[in-house]
Amino acid sequence: MKAASAKPESIDDYIATFPQEVQVILEKLRQTIRKAAPDATEKISYQIPTFYLNGNLVHFAAYKHHIGFYPASSGIRAFQDELKNYKTSKGAVQFPIDEKIPHALVKKIVAFRVKENAK
Repeated sequence: MKAASAKPESIDDYIATFPQEVQVILEKLRQTIRKAAPDATEKISYQIPTFYLNGNLVHFAAYKHHIGFYPASSGIRAFQDELKNYKTSKGAVQFPIDEKIPHALVKKIVAFRVKENAK
């Protein structure tokens, strides 16, 4: 059996390290991404859940007060108006953990990244 501090080997392993209420949020986000990018493969990259399709597509991670979503800087730029209510940086957006994640917007951002990575 691995130590609790072991690096996750799969998205399932990663999600399992969180309390049940956070697991539910992460699993729903995972399913949203999967629906928008059904051909993407799942992996762990940078020690966080990653969807890969012609390169890294998007990453996500859980923190104490937010869920981090990482659609690359192009994904943030392309949707900056729709993301204005969230804390963003060059390649990341923070969704407060106590608020609903805007799944329709996440789906649009992932679809944008799928098209972008196909080029």
